[in-house]
Amino acid sequence: MRIRTIVFILAIVLVAAFVALNLNEFMHVSVLSLGFTTIEVSLGLVMLVLLGVATALFLGSALYMQSTNLLEMRKHTRELNAQRELADKAEASRFTELQNFLAAQAETEKQREEATAAALTAQFAQQQQALMARIEQSDNTTAAFLGQLEDKLERQAVSSKT
Repeated sequence: MRIRTIVFILAIVLVAAFVALNLNEFMHVSVLSLGFTTIEVSLGLVMLVLLGVATALFLGSALYMQSTNLLEMRKHTRELNAQRELADKAEASRFTELQNFLAAQAETEKQREEATAAALTAQFAQQQQALMARIEQSDNTTAAFLGQLEDKLERQAVSSKT
């Protein structure tokens, strides 16, 4: 229980005890003026009824404010949950979008790597063909030089024999 509720209940108990202890004085009839007329009634009883009405109005007002606050808090809680769900959905959407973006980037990078690999393979093949042509040309040149050298040696051998 809250401290306010305990204090309020204690005050009501004290007023009830005071009335019970002084019941004869509360029942003593007096002449009261209402401004436009006078009546004979117990002043203590009138004050006790006014205190009860004021207490009932206070309790009604407090109950109304508390129930209004509770309803408003529930409404805010529902709105907060709805906003949280929207934020979660937006975040999930961003994650999905990021995942799709990263997948597209990976695919682009893969295609770029494949294109680079194909270009390198083609360039290596071209270099290999060029190298093979140079080797063949070098072989032909070497064979021609060897042929000339053999020719010279044969001529010298024939000229030395004669």
